[in-house]
Amino acid sequence: SPDADQQVLRVTSDTTGIDRGDTRRHGQTYVVEDRVSGMHKFMMGLARFMAVIGGIVLTFLIVLTCVSIAGRLLNGVFHGDFLQSLAPGFSAWMIEIGVGPVNGDFELVESGVAFAIFAFLPLCQITSGHCSVDLLTNNFPAGVNRFLRMITEVVFSAVLILIAWKLYDGMSSKMRYGETTFLLQFPIWWAYAACLF
Repeated sequence: SPDADQQVLRVTSDTTGIDRGDTRRHGQTYVVEDRVSGMHKFMMGLARFMAVIGGIVLTFLIVLTCVSIAGRLLNGVFHGDFLQSLAPGFSAWMIEIGVGPVNGDFELVESGVAFAIFAFLPLCQITSGHCSVDLLTNNFPAGVNRFLRMITEVVFSAVLILIAWKLYDGMSSKMRYGETTFLLQFPIWWAYAACLF
C-alpha cells in the first residue's frame, strides 16, 4: 500500500513511456501496479518460450563450434610430423576413429544462428529491448515520446512483415529447386522455415 506522499500509477498493457523499474518521476514517488491483459501475458509467455528455445540452440552451436575447433586442432596434431614419428599407430588410430572437425559445422552454425536471431526477436520487441539513442528524446514531453514510439512500432512492424514475406519467398524458391547444403545435404528451406516459425 502506498504511503501518504506516494501516488499509485496503474500500468496497463497499452501504457507507454513508463519504465516499470522507475518509480520516481518529476519529483513524485509512484507505486507501480501492473495490470496486464491476458493476451499480453500469453504473448509474453510465447516470446519467452521462443527465447529459451533460441538460447538452447545457441548454446548447442557454441558447444558444437568448440568441439569442432578442438577436433580441428587435434587432427592437425595427429597429422603432424612430431606425433607421426613418436606414435604413428596412436596417431593413425585417432584419425581413423574420426577425431577432427565436425563435418558441416559452419552449415549448422549458419542455419542455427539465423533461427536464434528470429527466436530472440519477439522478446526483444515486446520488452522494448532494442537499443536506442535517447540523447534527445529524454528531454521531449511524454506525448512526443509516445508518438515517436508509435511511429517506431509501425515502421518495425512493416519491416518484420517485409522480412517474413521475403523469407517465405526464399523458402518457396529453395523448396521448388530442391537446394541442399554442400556437406550435410540437408534441404536449405528447413532453415527458412525455422526462421518463419
